[in-house]
Amino acid sequence: MADAESVVVHDVQSILSSSERDYLVRNNGDQVKIENLKGKKVGLYFSASWCGPCKRFTPTLVEVYNEVSAKGDFEIIFVSADKDEDAFQAYFSKMPWLAIPFSDSDTRDRLDELFEVPGIPHLVILDENGKVAVEEGTEVVLEYGAEAYPFTPERIKEFKDQEEEARRNQSLRYLLIYKSLDFVTSSDGKQVHVSQLEGKTVGLYFSSFSYKGSAEFTPKLVKVYEELKAKGEDFEIVLISVGGDEESFQEGLKSLPLLALPFNDKRCEKLARYFELSTLPTLVIIGPDGKTLHSNVAEAIEEHGVIAYPFTPEKFAELAEAQTLESILVSGDLDFVLGKDEVKIPVSDLVGKTVLLYFSAQWCPPCRMFLPKLIEAYHKIKANGNALEVVFISSDKDQASFNDFFAEMPWLALPFGDSRKSFLSRKFKVSGIPKLVAIGPSGQTITKEARELITLYGAEAYPFTEERVKQLKAGPNEEEEEKDKKDGYVCDGEVCSKA
Repeated sequence: MADAESVVVHDVQSILSSSERDYLVRNNGDQVKIENLKGKKVGLYFSASWCGPCKRFTPTLVEVYNEVSAKGDFEIIFVSADKDEDAFQAYFSKMPWLAIPFSDSDTRDRLDELFEVPGIPHLVILDENGKVAVEEGTEVVLEYGAEAYPFTPERIKEFKDQEEEARRNQSLRYLLIYKSLDFVTSSDGKQVHVSQLEGKTVGLYFSSFSYKGSAEFTPKLVKVYEELKAKGEDFEIVLISVGGDEESFQEGLKSLPLLALPFNDKRCEKLARYFELSTLPTLVIIGPDGKTLHSNVAEAIEEHGVIAYPFTPEKFAELAEAQTLESILVSGDLDFVLGKDEVKIPVSDLVGKTVLLYFSAQWCPPCRMFLPKLIEAYHKIKANGNALEVVFISSDKDQASFNDFFAEMPWLALPFGDSRKSFLSRKFKVSGIPKLVAIGPSGQTITKEARELITLYGAEAYPFTEERVKQLKAGPNEEEEEKDKKDGYVCDGEVCSKA
């Protein structure tokens, strides 16, 4: 909480006006004196027509404004970041509030600097006295809508306290019911009351019909769902559409045996924020008691299929112990990797070896810099008689780039464009390349940070286990030191000095 002395109170008349202007404008050209804002709460809306997130947020803000402005003590001022007058006018025509004239770029720039706008859309709400009541108004409006009025810190705190309480006592009703919205829909358009799902295991499936990753995963999910229903399991899936258009949603839903939230339903954004959605597809599992069992089982379903059910911690512990190299690298008829001259090497030939999965691409400068280090370590480890193999998993943009880059490597690869890549990227949470994942002889994941180990220790990092890393961090033991003493010199790995 800021000290009273540090609280800044803005003179609304001063910050919104200029020496030539004491008014704001409406989208019909009418001028409104700034002095009319006296005694009102004011939202400064930094936005632009070229900004996709702004265009998605503005309709929500319009809805909130229309509900709140009737109270007579709230106004919004559009502070445009558009690049020309025509773009400003076209965008402003959809807004029922006031704006700084586009011609007054000095005031717009001054406001942007005064409120340290980090990006757009950005909404700052000032109270009746000109003090900042809410700095992150965009998030507040998305999360609480018009219910956040009068936009005071006390009101926001009240909501956050309620949220914390709800999280502690989470229920399916809390997740899926919002005001009068107390139902989900079936693929034939019928409404199913949320109460009919209580006591069941429920999957909340965040997906998009226009996203390739979702399109590839959905058939696998449907297969698992139908197998579980055939066994009589109390399991339902609720599709939550993220992005895309309504026509694609309606057409796609018709072919699925799943339930869904209606397109553009307010609960979709609420749930995406609640579960901090960061990737698609995501399948959140809610247990029969309404509590979250797992934040995303998509990769588990890809890897294990129906045997991942009922998605409990105990089941995942059991599956982790059961992981094998073949469960990672074999998918249907795709049971091989490529050697040189496109020779198909069965994955079964790699079982019992330490296998490094090398996510990389020719267009990536850090990948090209790391490759010689990895090649050097690979040859040294193999020369010591160790059972090691590397599998290149390409993010190249075309077959020719893949061929050129793979030609520099002495190991194996997944074929270019192989469908196993997307599964492996999700499983090992590959958010950037190069990445090197080490799989041990038993098929268990040893580390996802093998690149860092190779960079630091080279071939000495083998076999990449926790025990080996501890040894390397501790330095050479007495026996190793004795081995390094030659002709009166002691070698520490970096330099040999006289003993």
